[in-house]
Amino acid sequence: MKTSRITLFTFALAASSLISSCKDNEDTPEAITTEAELAAHSITPSFLKLSPEFSSVKVYPLLSSEDKLSETPNFVYGSMADGAGLLQNADGTYTLINNIEADYSIARITLDKTFKPIKGDYILNAQATAATAQCSGTLVTPQEHGFGPLYLSGGEWGGASKGVFATDPFKSATSASSARMLTAMGQWSTENAVPIGKDAYPNQTVVFIGDDHADNSVPSGQLGMYVGDRGDLDGGKLYALKVTSAGINYEMDMKEGNSYDMEFVELNEKNIDLLDAEAKEQGTMGFSRVEDIDWRRGSASNNREIYFCVTGRKKDGLVGKGTLYGRIYKLEMNPEDPTKAGKITCVLDGDKLDGKAKAFHSPDNILVTENYAYIQEDPNGYFDTQDKTHYARLYQYDLRSGALKTVLECDQITAAAQGYGKEDRIWEITGMIDVSDIVGIDETFIVITQNHGWENADGTAFTDPNAVSNVENSRKEGSMLFVVNGLGR
Repeated sequence: MKTSRITLFTFALAASSLISSCKDNEDTPEAITTEAELAAHSITPSFLKLSPEFSSVKVYPLLSSEDKLSETPNFVYGSMADGAGLLQNADGTYTLINNIEADYSIARITLDKTFKPIKGDYILNAQATAATAQCSGTLVTPQEHGFGPLYLSGGEWGGASKGVFATDPFKSATSASSARMLTAMGQWSTENAVPIGKDAYPNQTVVFIGDDHADNSVPSGQLGMYVGDRGDLDGGKLYALKVTSAGINYEMDMKEGNSYDMEFVELNEKNIDLLDAEAKEQGTMGFSRVEDIDWRRGSASNNREIYFCVTGRKKDGLVGKGTLYGRIYKLEMNPEDPTKAGKITCVLDGDKLDGKAKAFHSPDNILVTENYAYIQEDPNGYFDTQDKTHYARLYQYDLRSGALKTVLECDQITAAAQGYGKEDRIWEITGMIDVSDIVGIDETFIVITQNHGWENADGTAFTDPNAVSNVENSRKEGSMLFVVNGLGR
């Protein structure tokens, strides 16, 4: 389920146009002076337990489903919050775009100049999405991508609108029932659609698409790729990843640390079933549920380094074919043409029970900075080794040294003791985004938890009727939004 990406720069909205600003770019104006102060603003306690090695990191609960915002007290931060993106407005306030997965909607939350949430509304509702879950999301911006602003989100499960949604982050809430889908990117069980940095391929927009297709006998999740002219999300071509090294028939034929030849092959179908059949006929690589995707920040060559999560699926028919516990892959794209020959490497293998990732329990979301990847878990209940018997964790993977460390873990025992859910309803960590350059405070991130099993004491749903008209049929589970400061970038 998913996750999210974010722009790493400050933005100002003046009249109907967005002015990008970044102190490192001579072609843009000076960044807005920040008044942000990191503080806890939620009435809900934090249940994120830091590892001793990260004891200096600060965690601030910013917003939860039981909070009432001062300017919109009837707004409800709904069930299973997921992918997100953040902008700074011309007046110094902030706009957070946030998928609410189980309410099939997208929320917009305004934070004041100090970074305190003050109001919220819904800009895409369940009617617009045909009750299709909005999982991970990506904020597209002129500074990072060369066009925008635009928010992309993946329609994954539930309704019929499986594919990529494109939403104006400043659209009126009165048009929340209308949606735009990017049909050229095809129908998948879409986790996320992630455009990479504009410097990777000049004059082109390259978007990677995660297919969270679950199958009990044949790994069937594809890594899709859309390539169009800069800013063109409708007229380009669709591709999927194919491993071309001899003897690699399934993802489990690829071993941790080894690199293999790959390329992207063109696909013509767009319907979800026809697209899946065509991909398999073309010999593309099927994975056990492709989840979130991100690209490395920094130089243009860094931008062509792509990372993605395969969350895994433990079924007898997948043994030896698809990962059971989850993997992280790295792509090194061709420097001249994204469709041509490149390399794929499994950098972390949760099925290697004596390896560095032996504790992996369904890695789901990923955020990549210049030097680190932050991997977030959505445990699927495979508590069958001691190393994997834990609640959802956030890991830090050093892209330079290869070191993997546990940053924090959900403390559901303490939460349950205080009336926030049950110990056996396993939470998910998701939606991590780097907001350092936007709020003007280095090493600052947003992290979200889906608090499965946490329901309102009075029996009412943690669901906003502006998101889902029939609130009583909603999941009723709460979500939490945190600010985390002190992690390396």
